[in-house]
Amino acid sequence: MKVAITYPPLENKKGIPLLGQNRQFQWFNNPTYIYPMVPAYAATMLQDAGFDTSWNDAIAEQWSYSRYLEYYKEKNFDLVMIESKTPVIKMHWEIIKELKRIRPDTLIVLVGDHVTAFPQESMDSCPVDYILTGGNYDFLLRDLCILLRENKDQPNGDMIEKLPKGIYYRDSEGNICNTGAFILNQDLNNLPMIDRDLTKWQLYSEKNGNYSKLPGTYTMAARDCWHHKCTFCSWTTLYPTYLVRSPESLLDEVGMLIEKYNVKEIMDDSGAFPVGDWLRTFCKGMIERGYNKKVIMDCNMRLCALTYDDYRLMKDAGFRFILFGMESANQETLDRIIKSEKVEEMVESLKMAKKAGLSPHITLMFGYPWEDAEQIKNTVNLGQMILKKNLAHTLQATVLIPYPGTPLYEECKINGWLATENYEDFDQRMPVMKTPVGTERIKEAVQEVYKVAFNPEFIWHRIAGIRSVDDVKFIFRAAGKVFGHLADFGEKNE
Repeated sequence: MKVAITYPPLENKKGIPLLGQNRQFQWFNNPTYIYPMVPAYAATMLQDAGFDTSWNDAIAEQWSYSRYLEYYKEKNFDLVMIESKTPVIKMHWEIIKELKRIRPDTLIVLVGDHVTAFPQESMDSCPVDYILTGGNYDFLLRDLCILLRENKDQPNGDMIEKLPKGIYYRDSEGNICNTGAFILNQDLNNLPMIDRDLTKWQLYSEKNGNYSKLPGTYTMAARDCWHHKCTFCSWTTLYPTYLVRSPESLLDEVGMLIEKYNVKEIMDDSGAFPVGDWLRTFCKGMIERGYNKKVIMDCNMRLCALTYDDYRLMKDAGFRFILFGMESANQETLDRIIKSEKVEEMVESLKMAKKAGLSPHITLMFGYPWEDAEQIKNTVNLGQMILKKNLAHTLQATVLIPYPGTPLYEECKINGWLATENYEDFDQRMPVMKTPVGTERIKEAVQEVYKVAFNPEFIWHRIAGIRSVDDVKFIFRAAGKVFGHLADFGEKNE
């Protein structure tokens, strides 16, 4: 049975789609490729189960759509899996229709947060065969493929009763059915070590602004965030329950990446890296095994979750880049989106992380439907102050998007906040929610934050922090990202 994990090219004048393994979606002028961890696990698990497995990220490989179709015709897969998100779901519907015209017998599987929120919609809108809801679709895909292999003559017979929860399918008469709500009861410690060669890890090893040293790659200690309450986060749809691997399993993976692939930097893509005893065990293991001298570690973390001693231990363990979601300078907003953090405490947490020798990165969002001009300016000022005073090394500013399936989306529907319901507009180029200040002010705010990169005080801190040739290269890559982000939110992208 020939199976493929595939990302078809999405040709669009807006730019390069940041789609795979991403909690948000944006068309980038300056391409960024994130190593899609869950799909990579899916490919590895399929191969381990004896399937002829292919990895085809035609976006990262920069294929044309015509080349992709020729590849698809030639390979004649039995089953392909495609990850989708809201702004490109209609593009994927059309692609699936074309793939089905080319190879009617090839089974097509859709995964992702949008189809988890609205599975029936995609079943109605295109001839997709299966939709796997929830975030642990690597386990579901493997189980589905095994059942298909064992039941070739009756794919809609006894097999259906054995399907895991969370799968939408069509019965023998074409009726849309499902196996019930997905359950996150899989043990992540049963995951295999990802086959990095099968999944072409080099495609994602350089074009990523997070890395200070190359090559870099990703791990995923947990799925997804132990807070999992932020009303805007699309991955709360996929992971309403926090699942975590053992610290020893992650340590073993780090060791393999160092020894086999000579990786210089690792970004762990858990929505929030585990804390408490788990974190301390992992950090001590990095030190005891000597990995802290061989590789740099990065991760996502919630502000106000750690003490100075925790930050210091992380620094000793080889951590550098810590990504924090700050989101707004206004306490009212933080309370409404259930961040469960205080502005002043977040700033103090940044100071501790910086004092410990780490390089914090913060994210800010604009376009909240209740924020006025003064509140927007508060967030702009806070972001600029944090960078000027060197409390954070870098930042990312974006337009807030209420993805389907999130509490914020439901709030928008109830209150009539949506300015558009066209999925193509949910791409962070402009607000899709009505705001008191209008679209132009939101886009200007994003650009104002990025323009702090040209501030003399900020530039001086970056120059003063140079310790190696790698640092110089990182500054130039970061500068390219800044210009790219300014272009992303420029007038021509309206």
